[in-house]
Order: sequence, then C-alpha cells, then structure tokens
Amino acid sequence: MPPPVRGAGMRNDAIAAQAAAWIVRLSGDDEAGRARARAGFSAWKLADPRHAQAAAGMEELLAQLEEVRGQAGGSARPARAALGSVLATAPPKRARRAVAALGAALALLAGPAWLSANTWRPAWLLADLRAGSGQWRSHTLDDGSRITLNGASAVNLRFDSRRRTVELVQGEILVDVASDAARPFVVETPQGSMRALGTRFTVARQGPATVLSMLESRVAVRSASGGEASVGAGQRVTIDAAGIGAPTPIDPASINDAWRLHQLAVADRPLAEVLAQLQRHRSGRIEFDPATVAGIRVSAVLPLDDSDGALTLLQASFPQLRIRTITPWLVLVEPKKE
Repeated sequence: MPPPVRGAGMRNDAIAAQAAAWIVRLSGDDEAGRARARAGFSAWKLADPRHAQAAAGMEELLAQLEEVRGQAGGSARPARAALGSVLATAPPKRARRAVAALGAALALLAGPAWLSANTWRPAWLLADLRAGSGQWRSHTLDDGSRITLNGASAVNLRFDSRRRTVELVQGEILVDVASDAARPFVVETPQGSMRALGTRFTVARQGPATVLSMLESRVAVRSASGGEASVGAGQRVTIDAAGIGAPTPIDPASINDAWRLHQLAVADRPLAEVLAQLQRHRSGRIEFDPATVAGIRVSAVLPLDDSDGALTLLQASFPQLRIRTITPWLVLVEPKKE
C-alpha cells in the first residue's frame, strides 16, 4: 500500500503520485490482488479529503483501463505500457513528477485525459510497435527494412511467406524498404494501401485522410474506394473517402532533413493541422477550436523536440493568436478578442 500523506503542507503532486501507484495496483493481472487494492483504495480515499479529490478524476480512467484489459484478453500489459511511456517521454528531472501529475491532470482537465488523448487509445496500447508522445523510434524489421515512428505513432506488422504488411494505426512513419521480389511490402490504412517498389517514403494518418510523401522510387497506391495511382519521388498525395488526390510537388531533401533533425517542415498548411502534429509531440494537450483558426495557414520549420519553442514561434508569427499555458499539460490556442 502507498505510504500515507502526512502534514498539511504535503504537495498535491505527492498525493497524485500515490494515486498513480494505486492505478498500477488496480490494473494488475491478479484478480485477488485487484480486490485487495480496491479495498485499500477505498480506505485511502476516506483518509483525507485531498485523496478523495485526486481519486475523483481517476474513476473513469480506471473504467477505461478495464476496457483496455478486455480488449487485451485480460492482460494489463497495455495499461503498464502507458504508464511506462509517460515515464520514458518525460525529461529525467521531470520523470517522477510526470507520473505524479497523472491524477492532478485528470482532475484539472475534468475528464479521462490520459486515455482519451490520442496517444493512449487502446489501439495504440495494443500495437506491435509504438512511440509515445515526443518519442522517435527506429526499428529494423525481420526482412531488413527500416521503419521510424515519430510522436504518438503505432503500427502492426503482418509478415508471412507471401507478403509484408505494415498497418499504420496512428501517427506517421518513415519507411526504408529492403528488396524482396517474392514478398511485396505494403503499408495499409483505413483509406487505402501503398505497395512499395523498392523505395523510401513517409505515410501519415491525418484525421480521415492518409498522406503519402515519396522520397525515392515509386509506390503503387490503391484507395479503399477502388482508385489506383502510381506516385513517384518528389510527389505527395492525399487519400481519403473520395479517392486519391492529385499529386503535389515536395522537396525530398527537406523532408529527409526534417526527419533527421526532428523538425516539422510545412508550406502553406492549415494551422489546425500544424497544431495537431505538434500535439503528438507533447505529453499534455493543445486545445483549440478548428473553426476559429480556419483561416490561418502556416509556412515554417518548427522544432518537434521543443513543442513549447514551436508554440512560441507560432505566437510570434501570428500576433492575432493568444496562446496560454494553463499547466505543463494544457495549452489553449485561440484568436485574440477584438
């Protein structure tokens, strides 16, 4: 059982740390252990009004952890993976504080912010390969191909003797495909599939669309609606419910540099899209109303490893915006009032 909080001056993050410890115990694999934890958690809540306040923001989170357990066949691995990812993505000096903030952040945001955020969806937790918010992960696959995932991204792998398939669950990946004439290499999303022809390219999930950017060679694209196209180096296409959009030119060297330097390079893109991409590189939330920023378009190179710095650059470029940091886990972006 977590040690009791003593003294009126104990900081709220210490209470939140204890609440986070209870989450771990309440999401364990052993049913008897979970039953003991539930009894202890009830006693802990009654011991101090501050405990009850911290717990109030976690009741729905615990229910969602049970949902994740059900989808994982009774395993608590995904729940523990999420807690581990919070630790892994926080800078060393803030790692313990990041876990302590789980309970406080839930209460402050008045909702299940942890699992309802894009990163912690059950599909992400159950994926074969994943990167947490702000992480960059590279993996060499069994066939020698190399895949790099950036913030809050996840993929599932289905390799057999006839086909190499990567399902992009969420986020964005950079793929370097190893040659294998007997087994096509295919990336799949709900919007369609992309069959590599010995190549290097990126694929991003952006809301109801998939964006393919070709850096080398060619890819054969097939949309879910049945359309087909061949996309070559220096071209980008968007695939959505309407099919495959017209290709637009890109600079492969700039995109390669952006991935190497962990940057976001955009040219005349909607601010809402830029904020959504920055969101995947933050442990907290960037809240905004897409309708209120619909007319703002961005051309910039932004540092993804320093999302605070990226937001500062956006504020300087668009003085009509008001960007407020409420807590380290919540930023509000809105137009300034007349």
